[in-house]
Amino acid sequence: MTESGQEAATLVPGAENFRDVGGLAARGGRTREGILYRSGNLAQLDDAGVAALGALGIRRIIDLRADEEVSYAPSRVDGLEIVTQRVPLFLGSVASFFEDDISLDEMYRRLVTDSAAGVVEVVRGIVNDQPVLVHCTVGKDRTGVTVALALAAAGVDEDAVVADYARTEGLLPQERSRRIVDMLRSLHPDAVHLEDLATRSPAPVMRTLLADLRARYGSPTDYLLAHGLGDDEVAELRRVLVLEDGHPS
Repeated sequence: MTESGQEAATLVPGAENFRDVGGLAARGGRTREGILYRSGNLAQLDDAGVAALGALGIRRIIDLRADEEVSYAPSRVDGLEIVTQRVPLFLGSVASFFEDDISLDEMYRRLVTDSAAGVVEVVRGIVNDQPVLVHCTVGKDRTGVTVALALAAAGVDEDAVVADYARTEGLLPQERSRRIVDMLRSLHPDAVHLEDLATRSPAPVMRTLLADLRARYGSPTDYLLAHGLGDDEVAELRRVLVLEDGHPS
C-alpha cells in the first residue's frame, strides 16, 4: 500500500479508499477540510473504524450502490446518528459493463447521460448536509464521477479535480486488485477493458469526461443546471466546499 493509502486506511480503519477532498486548489481559494469525504463501501469497518467514522461528525452518507450490492455488503454504521441517502446510479448491473466490455470513457458517458437526475441528487445531498460522505463499492467510478462534478461546479481547478480522481488507483490494495482481476478474467477471458473497469482511474479518462460535458453543455456546472440543480444550489455548493483566500477556516 502506498503512503497515501496508509493514511486513508488509518483515517477510518476498514474503509477502502477513504479520503477527505479538502485542500484542493480552487478559484480564489481551496476546498475546505472536513466537509466532503469519499470512499468505497463501509462493510468491513471494525469497531475502531465505526468509532473513527463517528468522530468525523459526518451527518449524511450518500450510498451510490444498487440494491444487490447493499444486500451483499451492508454498511457497518449501526449506532451512528447519520442519515443514509440511497442514490443508485447505474441503470444496468455492474456485471453488465464487464459483459459488454465497454471502456471507462463509455461507462462515464452513459452514467452522466442515463443517470443525470441521480447525479444531481448526489450534488444536492452534498449541498444539504455537511460533513458528508459519498461512496459506492470501490469509490472509483460512481463516486469518482459525482465527486468530480461537484468539485468542478464548486470552482475547483480542473487539474485538481483530475488529480483527486486519479488518486484512487494508488489507494486500492494491490492484492485486492489482483484478486478481482483474476476472478473477472476467469469469467471474461477476452475482455479488453477489464482491468481499467475493475482497478484503474486514469487521469485522461476524467479529462475526457469533463471535455465532453463542456462540448455538450458548456461546462460541468451547466450540465448540472440543465438537469435540475438551481443557481442558488451551485452558489451554496461553492460556499460550503471552498474556503476563499484570506478567510479564516
